[in-house]
Amino acid sequence: MTKTEDPYKALVDLTYDIAGAAALQPTAGIGVIVSPPPNIQIRYHGFILRAKDLYVDEYWIPWHRRHIVGATDFRGGGSGDPAYESHNHPIDNDETWTDTWKPGDKVLLIPVTGDDNRTTKQFIVGMKLKRLDGN
Repeated sequence: MTKTEDPYKALVDLTYDIAGAAALQPTAGIGVIVSPPPNIQIRYHGFILRAKDLYVDEYWIPWHRRHIVGATDFRGGGSGDPAYESHNHPIDNDETWTDTWKPGDKVLLIPVTGDDNRTTKQFIVGMKLKRLDGN
């Protein structure tokens, strides 16, 4: 700790690290997005998990770009004229994801256990979850 660092903040951070490692059991769970990336925060069992606690699939990071190559399905239609015979269209472009998680979204959290196979210090954030009954 440096002289300019707030000793109370350092104590709170240390307490959070110790309590978090001891209290979180290594089982899959559901977290709630408090703040989406890039300043991600997820509420889980009374704790707020931050970027240092999480591994996130790059697909969920805003502005993630992936290149798509392929073709649409063959389709026909219209009046039967040759111009409407079955055909497809090539796909060769980039897709950019800008809208991923929102506050209140529920996500799957999978624990990454420590060397002792008991304590959890980090989580893998999986997919966004929805219940079909509306809850």
